[in-house]
Amino acid sequence: MEHMHEVREELRQPALDLRSLIPDVMKGYAEMSRAAMSEGELSSGYKELLAIAIAITRECDGCIVAHARGAAQQGVTRQQVAEVVGVAILMNGGPGTVWGPRALRSFDEAVAARSL
Repeated sequence: MEHMHEVREELRQPALDLRSLIPDVMKGYAEMSRAAMSEGELSSGYKELLAIAIAITRECDGCIVAHARGAAQQGVTRQQVAEVVGVAILMNGGPGTVWGPRALRSFDEAVAARSL
């Protein structure tokens, strides 16, 4: 849980500061996120897996942590995350081998945090 906690703590205050400066933008983004990640023809868990693959591609630690946590909350399995990491590695080459394991670690930390 160390990595996930560090990233969340690093981003917490700047995110709060930004939210106070541009509340309408942040509110709009939150609404869009809820709409995009809601159940539909694709399950919310599947959408979290897609987001993890994109987060790996974008090399975004905060995104990885957020969507690994979302995937754990949606009941996604470790094997499913690993297979998504495999696709990200295919599409990204070497950087995928760096950011993919970060995503798996974040998922493991999110699952462990849920069982506490």
